Amino acid sequence: MRARTIACGTAAVATLGLALVATPASAADDAQLSVLHGVPDLTVDVWVDGKLTLDDFAPGDLAGPLDLPAGTYTVAITASDAEDDSDPAIGPVDLELAAGGSYTAAAHLDADGQPTATLFTNDISTTAAGEGRLTVRHIAAAPAVDVLAGGDAVVSGLENPDEAVLDLPAGTVSASVVAAGTTEPTLLGPADVDVAEGSNVIVYAWGDASADPSSLALATQVIDGLHSDPTAVQAGELGLAAAQDQGPAAWLWAVGALVVAAGIGTGLAARRSTVRG
Repeated sequence: MRARTIACGTAAVATLGLALVATPASAADDAQLSVLHGVPDLTVDVWVDGKLTLDDFAPGDLAGPLDLPAGTYTVAITASDAEDDSDPAIGPVDLELAAGGSYTAAAHLDADGQPTATLFTNDISTTAAGEGRLTVRHIAAAPAVDVLAGGDAVVSGLENPDEAVLDLPAGTVSASVVAAGTTEPTLLGPADVDVAEGSNVIVYAWGDASADPSSLALATQVIDGLHSDPTAVQAGELGLAAAQDQGPAAWLWAVGALVVAAGIGTGLAARRSTVRG
């Protein structure tokens, strides 16, 4: 299981700011970054090199993927509508972005309901002919869970913030999330998940099972182009599988353009280590 906890609080939200300060590029050494905000009832501001890059980033928002050059970014997270980054809740933190990788940063709750953040490294290795990949990530304030497909546990004892990766024949999987070792009651689902050939379908369970069970939701991220065919081009798209709105994206690019004009630079990173603010 592959995951890296960046920081407590809302540090993953910073990665959206990082995405906005870099112009999209096509160089082979770039990395791709997507961001999911999975902390219920928490809105923050993101600052990069002292510049406000994201104002009022809200729960349920998704962004990316964006191409980012490798390098180092200095970020700080403040309360929403802070006047500057002089009193950050998190950071400032220097984050590195490794070249050639695919990442998703998720701001979420830990198993005890405390805000935290995890940077996942997405598996973009090629899939066998006729197969797709299903990745399940547990980022909800909840104990360990099982993932059921057709009533049978295909993932058992998955804890926050771990993931399970399955390569399986392409098709539709009817998935449910339940407490580990049980089959009922269902915490999430059943939901039909379409696993296409040559894609990595990433399903996130997020929200707060103890404080507000109604906040539990599923989010999906699809990374395409993983066919064995060497001419295939990797790309990604984001969507929610639980009636969540992605929201307008045009203003994100506008903010990014302003930050680029201000001359802000580079990065973010992978695999498990903890940075605390």
